[in-house]
Amino acid sequence: MVSLTKKFFAELIGIWMLVTVGTSSAAVTLMLADGEKKASAFNIGIGALGGLGDWLAIGMCFGIVIATAIYLFGPVSGCHINPSVTIALWITKRIPTKDAIVYIIAQFIGATLGSFTLLGLLGSKGATVGGLGAPGVFPGMSLSQVFFAELVGTFLLMSGIMAYAVDKRAPKGLGGLGIGLNIALIITAFGNISGQGINPARSFGPILVDSLVGGPNGWPVYWIFLVAPIIGAILAVLVYDAVVKED
Repeated sequence: MVSLTKKFFAELIGIWMLVTVGTSSAAVTLMLADGEKKASAFNIGIGALGGLGDWLAIGMCFGIVIATAIYLFGPVSGCHINPSVTIALWITKRIPTKDAIVYIIAQFIGATLGSFTLLGLLGSKGATVGGLGAPGVFPGMSLSQVFFAELVGTFLLMSGIMAYAVDKRAPKGLGGLGIGLNIALIITAFGNISGQGINPARSFGPILVDSLVGGPNGWPVYWIFLVAPIIGAILAVLVYDAVVKED
């Protein structure tokens, strides 16, 4: 039986990997585009040359690092690395309360450490120009659109997790690949609406560190990136239980 201490560090290191690599791809894209003429008003430097090429690259970076983390730590903790996933599984009694609390604490600590790691790698411009890859309200988007994008994105994310990892009928050995590709798809499709945080801890880390070192202030809208993913994940599990789960 895996100890709770091992599960704590599996979740902490897993989300540290996610934030260090995934948000780096977004921050570096913004830094590379700094000063470039934007193709339209519908971006903040990501997608500066038009099209979805930048978002596809960012989505794949997130997807690959998450797949790696799943294959590494899935046997230890299930590799939730997302508080909304943990909360949805806890509410439906798939994880004990004690484990859920430890997981969520580890996830927020790991995400914060990941953002500090990224700051060390990129320097101050990683925050002031790249925002450390924090999600936000993109140009032309309303708060309701951002909320809906986070809810729908997390619904799709959690649906993939149920299909590839939770369902006992899922093909063996494909969990990391399936979930990683699903996340890459979601980020590519909806990234230019909200940045697709779809993870309260992943959003918290860069927003916190940005606020400490002079980056953009994401706190006024953080509530969206906290609440919407939790609702989306819970809805996904309820729909799965009602429609897909075997009796």
